[in-house]
Amino acid sequence: MGDEKHWLKPDQVEAMRDAAHEGRHPRRDDAIITLLYDTGLRRGELACVDREMLDLVDGHLRLPTSVQKDYPNDSSPPPVAFELDRDGSLRTVATLGQFLETRVDDVPALVPSQKDSRMTGKGINDVVQRAARRAGVRPYCFSGRGRPEDVSAHTLRHSVAWRMLRIEEGNTLYDVRNRLRHASLLTTEREYDHFETI
Repeated sequence: MGDEKHWLKPDQVEAMRDAAHEGRHPRRDDAIITLLYDTGLRRGELACVDREMLDLVDGHLRLPTSVQKDYPNDSSPPPVAFELDRDGSLRTVATLGQFLETRVDDVPALVPSQKDSRMTGKGINDVVQRAARRAGVRPYCFSGRGRPEDVSAHTLRHSVAWRMLRIEEGNTLYDVRNRLRHASLLTTEREYDHFETI
């Protein structure tokens, strides 16, 4: 995969969500892909999310500072509340609701694994990669197209930025920065300003 940035378009993410239903844990895997694509969470952050952080009635995910990247340090980000599925097109709340309805355990983790009470970041990445291979999606990159093997959980994070800047109306790099929680707007500009011009 190297250092080249890969991203997916909405129809490719939908194909991955459909492909997730071919596996042994269809609702869980669909929920993982959908939540990553809606929020831009990092895989390690999603691994730390507990069910109690999710409010499906109000459609929010509350992410405390302790769960966010690089905690703790002097510039740790404040807690954040993600509004899920802002325009209704991703079906995030419904997908998470269906997943939680199938859960019969009392494990606090939003995403447990079959063998442990909490799925690891690697396990989350494996779910994304399996769905990409099953769907045969070829991510976009500046040199053309990648292979299904190039898709990772972080690809979905890049895809959030692409969707916000190219599909959704009215978003700026500042909005992308807030969604992805970059420490600096300069990071967002360096990573994604080219999405505005391609």
